[in-house]
Amino acid sequence: MDSRSQLIPKLKSLRLSGVLQTLEVRNQQALQEKLAYVEFLERLLEDEIERRAHKQLELRLRRAAFSGEKTLEGFDWSFNPSLNRRQIQDLATCQWIERKEVVLIVGPSGVGKSHLAQALGQEACRRGFQALFTTVVKMLGHLNGGRADGTRDRRLATYLRPDLLILDDYGLTPLRGQDPEDFYEVINERYERGSLLVTSNRDYGEWAGAFGDNPLLASAALDRLAHRAHLITITGASYRAHERALVMSAQA
Repeated sequence: MDSRSQLIPKLKSLRLSGVLQTLEVRNQQALQEKLAYVEFLERLLEDEIERRAHKQLELRLRRAAFSGEKTLEGFDWSFNPSLNRRQIQDLATCQWIERKEVVLIVGPSGVGKSHLAQALGQEACRRGFQALFTTVVKMLGHLNGGRADGTRDRRLATYLRPDLLILDDYGLTPLRGQDPEDFYEVINERYERGSLLVTSNRDYGEWAGAFGDNPLLASAALDRLAHRAHLITITGASYRAHERALVMSAQA
């Protein structure tokens, strides 16, 4: 039996079987560079640490449920140059998440709000934070469905647990039935306990209108959202409309 075969059960027992992926390469390096045993071991352990960090990042990204690979590196800064790039870069440090603050992104449809929101979420995951991305409509539907089978509290915990909750498309449709109460509860429970990022195609001054005939609840929810919030306003043309125009022009 060779030494590798003898190592496998021992490494599995220690939950270090990933070491096998680079063991041969590191062994050859040790022979060529005449590494001391401790140096050889250090490189193997560095490989294992890197592998585990990569797996943990993959898990955070999967749990975040982003709709595609939306990153700051892939964001088209030139299309709407009025966007405050320095402000976005400051938010990308994720210090606002450590301080449990709020980011509000407003602007017309197609200007990149969802992309930017998810890109900041990606940065959060890279820095070790747990994030979750969903739409307001989907979250409220999920919570309301929990009333029927007695799982609402467990479903609510889904939105309270992450370090960062990203709610896309607030105000796209009016809040009806028990939606205002559910939306307020999520805002209230996360207030100064976890960070929120909310996008909307409504100007912030119009947000209360989505609550319909519940102005007191709207005031309480928006007061918590606005406290220590970073407001990003994106103006300009729709990137999606620009892409459609290019496609139609090419097909003409």
